[in-house]
Amino acid sequence: MNSKTAFITGITGQDGAYLAQHLLSQGYRVVGLSRRSSHYGLTSHRLDWLGITKDVELVEGDLLDAGGLARLFRFYRPDEVYNLAAQSFVTTSWQQPALTTQITALGVVNVLGALVQEIPKARFYQASSSEMYGLVQEPVQSETTPFYPRSPYAAAKIFGHWITVNYRESYNLFACSGILFNHESPLRGLEFVTRKVTHAVAQIKLGLAKELKLGNIDALRDWGHARDYVKAMHMMLQAERADDYVIATGKTTSVRDMARIAFEYVGLDMNEFLKIDPDLYRPAEVDLLLGDPSKAQRELGWAPVISLEEMIHEMVDADLVRLRKNEAGSNPMPLSSLYTKV
Repeated sequence: MNSKTAFITGITGQDGAYLAQHLLSQGYRVVGLSRRSSHYGLTSHRLDWLGITKDVELVEGDLLDAGGLARLFRFYRPDEVYNLAAQSFVTTSWQQPALTTQITALGVVNVLGALVQEIPKARFYQASSSEMYGLVQEPVQSETTPFYPRSPYAAAKIFGHWITVNYRESYNLFACSGILFNHESPLRGLEFVTRKVTHAVAQIKLGLAKELKLGNIDALRDWGHARDYVKAMHMMLQAERADDYVIATGKTTSVRDMARIAFEYVGLDMNEFLKIDPDLYRPAEVDLLLGDPSKAQRELGWAPVISLEEMIHEMVDADLVRLRKNEAGSNPMPLSSLYTKV
């Protein structure tokens, strides 16, 4: 029986919930940081979806409270710390760049500082992002590809990434960064394009909507399933030495083709329902992201298992279930209000 304790910031997010589920299956004690919210009762809904809410220990805290983080580390003495919390929606980062920087960049400093002060032997994972590559400098992005951020979110993530490297080298911490490319699931928020598509397709199939509005449908992304990607996070902290890894499928798909998969799954013609809305384009677009996961495959033994088609089908099925429950009155809360980003 594993007697390790894992501490997860952002545990109520998509990745946090799946990571908690994975670590529980490995015998960990899982403690999760959750921001206090006026929407009482909604913070653990992803954990509820996975049926693990009663198995994790939720504690209130905030990445901007360095002293509070130190007290929590002192009390729980975790063996592994996973920093997944962030303001992670790119569009919002343009609307709230200062808030994004505080949480996504300076929050990492606070976690690392508390780590050095209280539990320097603990192993640390920082959630980096493929958005850091932005205006890509190489056709396939690896751990050595230069970053060129195209949003406040990406710029903040670069700070978090490099400060993790700096603390690893300066304090001899076992600190890793996972440069994760796009990873989705039924637990994804409605503001992200994959879930926006699958939710709209489910609505259209059930006669609850007539169209789906999207922006740049020719953008190419390297999409994987969050269940596969959280396993890579855990594997990084079990390695002999700390390092940084790209986690990706090595395959790209356009938004157009991803949407087509969802529509075809329910027997609908995408061209009858898809509308292009110029207002949905980003101020600075990231047109192509394609990751090279060979280092993670070679050194960690990690490889994705779930295909894009399987993932999109699972997401559509989950949205059909949610919407039918709403129609039956068993879940009157609108789905958009259930999803938070930190």
